Amino acid sequence: MSTLIIGGGISGLSTAYYLAKRGISSTILESRPRLGGVIQTERIQGCTIEAGPDSFLSAKPAALELIRELGMSDQVIGSNDHLRVTFVKKNGRLVPLPDGLMMMVPTKILPLLTTPLLSLATKTRMGLELLRAPKMRADDESVADFVLEHYGQEAVDYLAEPLLSGIYGGDPRQLSVRAVLPRFVELSQQYGSLTRGVLASRAKAPKPAGSPAPLFRTLKGGLGDLVDAVTRAIAPHVTVRTARADAIERTAGGYRVRAAGDWIEATHLVLACEAHSAAALLRSLDARAAELLAGVGYSSSMTVAIGYRAADFARLPVGFGFLIPKKERRRLVACTWVGTKFPHRVPDGTVVARCFLGGMEDAGVLDESDDAILSAVGEELRAIAGVTAPPIFSRIARWPRAMAQYPVGHPARVAELESRAAAIPGLFLAGNAYQGIGIPDCIRMGRAAAEKIG
Repeated sequence: MSTLIIGGGISGLSTAYYLAKRGISSTILESRPRLGGVIQTERIQGCTIEAGPDSFLSAKPAALELIRELGMSDQVIGSNDHLRVTFVKKNGRLVPLPDGLMMMVPTKILPLLTTPLLSLATKTRMGLELLRAPKMRADDESVADFVLEHYGQEAVDYLAEPLLSGIYGGDPRQLSVRAVLPRFVELSQQYGSLTRGVLASRAKAPKPAGSPAPLFRTLKGGLGDLVDAVTRAIAPHVTVRTARADAIERTAGGYRVRAAGDWIEATHLVLACEAHSAAALLRSLDARAAELLAGVGYSSSMTVAIGYRAADFARLPVGFGFLIPKKERRRLVACTWVGTKFPHRVPDGTVVARCFLGGMEDAGVLDESDDAILSAVGEELRAIAGVTAPPIFSRIARWPRAMAQYPVGHPARVAELESRAAAIPGLFLAGNAYQGIGIPDCIRMGRAAAEKIG
């Protein structure tokens, strides 16, 4: 029995790891010159800089489970939640998100009443939402329509849109609420009011022993350490080949895949690559499955890390960072102050801004020169944070078509796709195109694929 995994990101690496735990060897076929996909860490002047994701949600256990299995528990750090304030730009100035906000759902009265982020009309509508009766809806709808119905257009523009742009790089008018916010859909159907539903579910939840878990977790030395640890763990069981898969064919014993002019034989095949790459490969096996995969859109993104001397700020930044709604946006979508969000990432005397650009509506930014990008980002940071001195370092990472989008109808599309894939013996899917875009989601799907391989 042999297994070929196409894609060496965290999904493919997790598949290989959980196969190796059972003594099953595999081959990873990766087109890039390194493993890890969008996870990439660099250390610059004492700073830990993530080119891709910087953390994972504590509420999703798969990543922490893998880290513990690798013997890295002592390297886990949590976000500095006592400093967790996120700002939203409105009318040219930064306004903090009101305390008690769960995504766009308010759970505390006083912060909602006093926030300048929302108008009196929106605050009134949010208050009246508590009286909303349950309303069953069988079909999917966009996040924007869902939030609009509950809280109004201003909540879409200044809460849902900037929050989801920072996560998906997508448009809430296109994103599926059942795929992106499934728990909110359940609460809406059960309670009518999202606010009432969130408060009720919190009241029913068991009280945690000790201090609550931090919202985000990561590794002290960066998430690249996770990639390195998995790579070391699987080394005795895994062959890594650097080449792009060109074609797949069925054989009597399973499959053969063409890469760099050679054919690789395998009994089992795991497609852990982007959906658009998987679509091109699957076309010869199942045209409908390929069509479904091709229907998964991807946004392109860019991270720009800029380091400054803390002394160059007239006033040091506070909070985790800020979001810029589409209505106020120039080029920046969001920014994280790395040293505030996580301990051990930035030495004293340095401030690091980790900025996000791109998304579905600004993919062209990836084609601009480094100088043009740094000029644009520097200008916006000067206007927002008041820093006028030149940076002491900068790093730009471009991620073309890297973040899967879950448009309206995505759950039904995935259900059909999984059904068709299950009908093809020895074929498995994993990655951020299906049931979650975060690191824990990808690890969970990689593990599930490994468990299905006998």
